[in-house]
Amino acid sequence: MPDFYRILTLITIKIMKTLGSLSELADLLGNAQSAAPVVKTGYDGKPQRIRVSADSKRRAGKTVTLASGFQSTPDELDRIVALLKKRCGAGGRVLNNEIEIQGNHTGAVKKILRDEGYAIK
Repeated sequence: MPDFYRILTLITIKIMKTLGSLSELADLLGNAQSAAPVVKTGYDGKPQRIRVSADSKRRAGKTVTLASGFQSTPDELDRIVALLKKRCGAGGRVLNNEIEIQGNHTGAVKKILRDEGYAIK
């Protein structure tokens, strides 16, 4: 077994010498990801800051997760709400440039929106 590890080490060293950077190694392994997602900007060119909160007022005691502060087209909001509904496994809608997801999913919604490139307040 020690010969196996020695051979594996030699192969690894040879591969590392031929690569110019770690990103080339990531490409070789098939796990290439961008360093940071592109930040979504609003109409004014500044990053969109999205507020995510849980609310149960005026909803007969039922909790919904609200995401507000979008400066996006209706098509973009429809795409985002469909993604959130699918990932959270809950219903939802767009109302007055705000996204409502049924239930308390604040953590999941924040993570999904960050992954999409939105800045979260």
